[in-house]
Parts: sequence; C-alpha cells; structure tokens
Amino acid sequence: MSFLADKLSRIKPSPTIAVSTKAAELKAAGRDVIGLGAGEPDFDTPQNIIEAAIQAMKDGKTRYTAVAGTPELRQAICDKLKRDNELTYTPDQISVGCGGKQTIYNALMATLNDGDEVIIPAPYWVSYPDITLLAGGVPVIVACPAENKFKLQAADLEAAITDKTKWVILNSPSNPTGAAYSHDEMKALTDVLVKHPHVHVMTDDMYELIVYDDFKFVTPAQVEPALYPRTLTLNGVSKAYCMTGWRVGYAAGPVEIIKAMNKIQSQSTTHTCSIAQAAAVAALNGPHDFVAEHNAVFKGRRDLVVKMLNDAEGLVCPTPEGAFYVYPSCAGVIGKKTPDGKTIATDEDFVTYLLEAEGVAAVHGEAFGLSPHFRVSYATSNEALTEACTRIQRACAALS
Repeated sequence: MSFLADKLSRIKPSPTIAVSTKAAELKAAGRDVIGLGAGEPDFDTPQNIIEAAIQAMKDGKTRYTAVAGTPELRQAICDKLKRDNELTYTPDQISVGCGGKQTIYNALMATLNDGDEVIIPAPYWVSYPDITLLAGGVPVIVACPAENKFKLQAADLEAAITDKTKWVILNSPSNPTGAAYSHDEMKALTDVLVKHPHVHVMTDDMYELIVYDDFKFVTPAQVEPALYPRTLTLNGVSKAYCMTGWRVGYAAGPVEIIKAMNKIQSQSTTHTCSIAQAAAVAALNGPHDFVAEHNAVFKGRRDLVVKMLNDAEGLVCPTPEGAFYVYPSCAGVIGKKTPDGKTIATDEDFVTYLLEAEGVAAVHGEAFGLSPHFRVSYATSNEALTEACTRIQRACAALS
C-alpha cells in the first residue's frame, strides 16, 4: 500500500513548469536551447515598484498581515476594479493570495463538493482541471477549436450546463492561445449564464492589460451586472507588472465565498509576503506608462512569430488579441517522419522533436486540452525568437 494520498493520482505536475525546468537543465548541461515555454515577461519589475518594496522593509513592514491581505492592498484592488472595470467592491470582498494559482485553488477547495461540475473551455490553462480534480470536482471540458477562434460559443456553453454545474471558468485574454472575448462575444456567454442562476462564474483576468490592436478588454460582471452576485473576478500583478516571482494574485467576489477562501488560506500560506503586498499597492496605484511600452514590444514580437511560424511547412498560426502566446496548429506535420525515421504521431512528439533536433523548447497542445497544437511564448528577445522560429522552420522542412 502506498503511503501517499489517493487524491494525488488525480493530478499531474504542471507541464509548463516541466518544460521550463527541462530547458534549464539542458542549458546547464551545455546544450544550446531556446526556451519558449515560460509564461512570464522578460522585462524587469518597474523601478517604482521595487523602491516601494525597499521602503516597506525600511519602514518595518515585515510582520504578519491579515490573511485576506493588508487593508492598503485590498483598498487598492477595489480602486483598480472601479477605475478599470466599472465594478464596485469593498475590502471585505477581496482576498489576496500567493499568485493567481492560489486564489483559484482556494476558491475551488472552498466551494466544490464531490461530483460538482466545473465547465472549462479548452484550450485551458493547465491548472484549471487539476485543481478541480484535487478539490473533488469534475472538469467538463468544452472544445473551442481554431475555427471558433479558440473561444467558447454560447450554444456549446448552454449544452454543457447541467444541474451539477457549479462554476464556469473564463480566461480572457487566454493562456495558452492569447484569444480574448470582445464585448459582444462575452455578452453572448453572459446571456446564457443569466438563465442558469445555480452557475457561478470564475473569470481569470490575469492578462487583462496585455492586449493589442485597439482591443477593448471586458470582464463578465462588467458586461452583465446581473451576474455580479455570482461572479468571482480573479486577477493579479504577475504579468502586466512583471512581478511573477513576487506572488501576488487576488479575487473579488461575494463575501461568503471570500470568507471561505480566507479560511482555506489561513490553514496553508496564511498570507502572501508583506513586502510583495506593499509592492503590489505601488503597482496598482502608480504610473502605468510602461504597460503600453511593453505591449508595443510584445506586439512586434507577436507579429514576427506569427509570420515566421506561418512560413514553416505544416504549421498554421492564428494571430492572438492578447497575452504573449501563440497556439499554432501542427496538424500539417502529423504523420510525417523525422530524419532519423521516427513518426510524428502527436503534438507531444513534435515538440520533443523540436527540442532534440533543434534545441527549441515549447509546450505540446495536449497539456492545454486541444491537439494537435503547441504553445509558444514570445516573452523573450526578438533575436531569440527569430533564431527559434528559424530552427522550427528548418525542423519542419526536414520532415518527410
């Protein structure tokens, strides 16, 4: 009999972290590897945020905080949601966690009973199904193929809802596709949800600020105020503010759910780092000029990668509205053989081939619930992206 808990068999380690770890190991061993698996900006944290953290340490803000977060940070979050999203929250409706992942974990652990269903559009962020399973829930995966621009359709949402549905998770802009819902696209989904009062909405808005081509971000409770009482709005400072390692995410929603999340957190991490919280206040309240500057760089990288991958034999790469990922189809290389005679049968075979033959590390589409695709992060330099895409083109051309 195993000493380990049975529930561990329900989940697997994060494949995106595994790819980044493997790339780092190969680099350390002397291999020439370009990692395109990391889901974090390559820009440094803005200086005003760093200075706020230093000042917090000098001011002695190094002790325990409230489980839900410092009053200053929860108020800054309320102000941000009002300013940017036209949503009114009070500090008792806010829970701050150690990154977006913990807020999702806390929410699902606090609300799911065994057998409760969670609707998850695919492609999805890798952690949504596993956290659902760990909490005893049942992931209901709804395919959102490229012909639907990787977006959940109203009819498919309607068809997936049952009397056991507790949550639907929406992520816009999306990890892994960069797809983002326009106002009309989001309204079509909220119109369905209004008709099902037992379904709650968990919206992961972590990439809200990273959008291109005049795209206008919206969040469900903003589009349909009737959903406000049953929406949990998730966000954080990791991506747009270049603060992945600081580990600050947050949730805004009904007091009952927030209190339950805080109860879960009180028996795990207690709270996120006091210094990181002070830095997050500066991020939310401070100047945002750098966001547009970073987005201009990201847009140039996006356009570079989309063009070069579309020029690769057998690949088709849509242009995303936001985030810093592309999710190209590799259907055109499935069934082909590598120069050493191996058959590319899956998208995992393809990314393994890219890593072994050309030293390019990407994440296979199966990890995100929709094959045959793979995810490329373009949160790295133009030089690295150009070289990586050149290698991908060469690898595709070598298949027969």
